[in-house]
Amino acid sequence: MKKVLIFVTNHATLGETGEPNGTFAPELTHALKEILNAGFDYDLVSINGGKAPLYGTDIEGDEVNREILADDAFQNRINNTLPVTAVRVEDYDAIFYPGGFGLLSDLATNDTVARLSAQHYEGGGVLAAVCHGPAGLLPITLSNGEKLLASKAVTGFTREEEVDYGTLDKIPFLLEESLARTARQYSKVQPWQELVVEDDRVITGQNPASAHAVGAALVQRLA
Repeated sequence: MKKVLIFVTNHATLGETGEPNGTFAPELTHALKEILNAGFDYDLVSINGGKAPLYGTDIEGDEVNREILADDAFQNRINNTLPVTAVRVEDYDAIFYPGGFGLLSDLATNDTVARLSAQHYEGGGVLAAVCHGPAGLLPITLSNGEKLLASKAVTGFTREEEVDYGTLDKIPFLLEESLARTARQYSKVQPWQELVVEDDRVITGQNPASAHAVGAALVQRLA
């Protein structure tokens, strides 16, 4: 059985504002729906382990989100995430970073997570991320000393979407700017439209509307 390691944040606020935050649930659940439909298994992993904060858990009309969040097995995993120190990265076929503002404050700069992802990628694994999730790819440095993204085309949450969401002055850093500076190429479409960019074994999606398609692309890559 194929297995996906999903990194979620321990950071429960929007930057340092105190506003509740964490992982944006639909970006996790919509990708996870594709992973589960393919018959794959998954683990939820965070830097510290334990209960991982979610927001966007009560979006009206989102049946996929409701279904996954109501699942007892999912609730057990999100409330008891594995600490990164307990992970054997060779046990997984892909790594997925869902979005949410929380990871800008921890996964985006964590060396331990970055080393595991580098090891996974260099061992032939797939890396996928959506919305703010590509921030988790920023610190990944390969064994040759080069940044993973230096040779990759990517997308991620845009400045315009931050403005629309009212978060531009609350986030630790602007993801679009960081990706544009680090990656070989950064692409985007109009705010809130679906966009998935695949470059070899790196899959990125622009925003929440892209989560389903990122999950589908990950499944297709492992098929």
